[in-house]
Amino acid sequence: MSIKLVSWNVNGIRAVSKKDEFWNWFENTDADIINFQEVRASEDKIPKKLVRVDYHKCFNEAERKGYSGVGTYSKIEPVEVVRGLGVEELDSEGRVLKITYPHFILYNIYFPNSGMEAKRLDFKVDFCNALLEQLVELKKQGENIVITGDYNIAHNPIDVYNPKNCEGKSGYLPEERAWLDQLEEAGFVDTFRMFDEGENNFTWWSYRTRARERNAGWRLDYFYVNEEMKDNVKSAEILSDVYGSDHCPVTLELDFKNK
Repeated sequence: MSIKLVSWNVNGIRAVSKKDEFWNWFENTDADIINFQEVRASEDKIPKKLVRVDYHKCFNEAERKGYSGVGTYSKIEPVEVVRGLGVEELDSEGRVLKITYPHFILYNIYFPNSGMEAKRLDFKVDFCNALLEQLVELKKQGENIVITGDYNIAHNPIDVYNPKNCEGKSGYLPEERAWLDQLEEAGFVDTFRMFDEGENNFTWWSYRTRARERNAGWRLDYFYVNEEMKDNVKSAEILSDVYGSDHCPVTLELDFKNK
């Protein structure tokens, strides 16, 4: 069987749901599992049109209203849904959904932004390390794992429009990039780079400088899988022609033969 996943930081689900570009995509997507980040709405404030759609839906919202949050829409019924990492001091912002499906465990994550002058870098590093500890343990147990979302990290110089200009900026700090190195060293694979090692592949563009028109962007959105799943990865793409947010969707197609 084939399963297609999509991940998209929608920069506010109430705002994006007012845009034709969003509905043109949503009503025509062939995705089985759709992951949203930066939902910025409590579950009771999700637009009615998005409540009525025929998907299994789950959300994790921040304690602070109108902030952060993730949501997953799925045609496949989850086996189990866990909200957060299980670490109290890291879980108040509604950043993690851990969803168990028959063939894999899915993490839908809106990673913290390290902020202006790296004011939240310590929090981000703690969050990332707690996640990695959990991922490594699940991998040891033989689980298949998909980790998607807005990582708020551009990993390598190829993942930003102007690497020299980006040095020292939030999202491209040495500590953040080193964590993605650790993730890969622990046996997890950036699925997009399995298929495309080229430049100018971005998923986020600043609204301020007409950056999208110039493709002056950053690649912040990823699908990672444990290396044991590599043979199940059929495709991974960036849907840069889909508008509605300052991010664009990314996709992953998995194939589980004879299952």
